[in-house]
Amino acid sequence: MSNSVEIVFSIEVLESAAELSSEDQSLLEIAYKALKDAYAPYSKFNVGTALLLKNGEVVIGNNQENVAYPSGLCAERVALFAAGAQYPDIPVTTIAITAQSDTVSIDEPLAPCGACRQVMCETENRYGQKIKVLLKGDADKIYVINSVSDILPLSFTPDKLAVK
Repeated sequence: MSNSVEIVFSIEVLESAAELSSEDQSLLEIAYKALKDAYAPYSKFNVGTALLLKNGEVVIGNNQENVAYPSGLCAERVALFAAGAQYPDIPVTTIAITAQSDTVSIDEPLAPCGACRQVMCETENRYGQKIKVLLKGDADKIYVINSVSDILPLSFTPDKLAVK
């Protein structure tokens, strides 16, 4: 007999940024500006990220490609690692992620890749604080997720390395 586990989470779907707080609207605008400076000559797929830290600082990131794949880095990890280096003791409260492509229309908000989700999860664990995730593509629709653990429910966490 097998056991099953049901994993449930919710994503709030907003039809417009006007439904967000002014702080979250501003963070999405900053992420959108950041994607304009992405270095994505190969994929033509720009991603911008803006992090809001608990002290009110905002840290941006954008994807940085390299012809020697996989030497590039995603926008989310650029921002999270920069925040960790510049503000090592300050938790991230919100991450806004935007995407735009020269070759395809991004009608739905896109979720971060698995590597970025794992780094985001590590950041939540590091500070013991949930990170709100805002996702937006080309269209007006926005996904609001209350915790990174909701988009990576079976994450690899430090307790998995505990010696018994």
